Amino acid sequence: MDGLYLLWWVQEKQMSPALVAATMAAGDLLVMALEVPTGWFADKFGNRRSLILGSMVQVAGMICCWLADGLSGLVLACLLVAVGDAFRSGADQALLYRTCVALNRESEFQRIEARSRAVHVIALAGLIVAGGAIVSTWGFAAGWAAETMLCAIGGAIAFAMVEPPPCANTDDNEAAQPGVKIPWRSAAIVILPLAFLDAITSAGSFIMQTTGGNGASEVTLIVAIITLADAAGSTLAGRLPATGLRVPVALAATGAVVAGVALTWPAALIPSIIALSFATGVSHPLRAVAIQRLATDDVRARAASLASACDMALSTILLLVTGSWLAKRK
Repeated sequence: MDGLYLLWWVQEKQMSPALVAATMAAGDLLVMALEVPTGWFADKFGNRRSLILGSMVQVAGMICCWLADGLSGLVLACLLVAVGDAFRSGADQALLYRTCVALNRESEFQRIEARSRAVHVIALAGLIVAGGAIVSTWGFAAGWAAETMLCAIGGAIAFAMVEPPPCANTDDNEAAQPGVKIPWRSAAIVILPLAFLDAITSAGSFIMQTTGGNGASEVTLIVAIITLADAAGSTLAGRLPATGLRVPVALAATGAVVAGVALTWPAALIPSIIALSFATGVSHPLRAVAIQRLATDDVRARAASLASACDMALSTILLLVTGSWLAKRK
């Protein structure tokens, strides 16, 4: 139902488009604000418990989206969805890494994370299309019922998981030094380049969809190609060796050059966005490995959540700057 939220609230619930957009944007900001606190919860009380709680709240959020009315219902629905997303963010990555270590398969974490992300991206695109088909055929009630069921299945899967034992710090883990939980300076070098790549990719996609006179079918096709490029990048990342801190910086610098070319040569905009999406797909699993190897057990989820919060913050800022820049050009 990701692609139908606005349609549901505006057309079916008769809410103001501006009010719905503002409330959903506030929900995104709430996710960003909750990333670190919910990451602390996962580190303190268990990644599995955080995933279960997030899924339970997400089920409540879907039911609220479906059945609640008026402004209070809209606000409550967005609040619950944001809280559910925040509790799952970071905890999934930390749980997977700790499980790989417990099974003596730490070296396979990057491959598994990359493959999982590729499947996630492709499945999300497929589910968006499937949601549209369900709603068109059986109505919004069927769509919300399917969405709620999927969230409940996610909770059941999380419940069936096992919390792995604590990881022993390796000799090459900088965080293993006494009194040091995570070297935040190194973590920032790992986190920020991909956050920048994500931001310029989102801004480029926004420009493509709002300028150039592309029709709905053309935009849909281009967005699908961009999504597949991201998935292809993650697939490639599963075959690459683990990298140091220089590679994320190099990818971000290359992305800045590609973005500059796209701004000065309009014909290169779409190929540039596809290339940037591919680069972000490659970078996400590489960053996940770097973060988990820098962190200790008591900050793993927080470190991953902080990375997600940085991604959202930079993307939001750059989208606002891009929108202002486009408005001045008219």
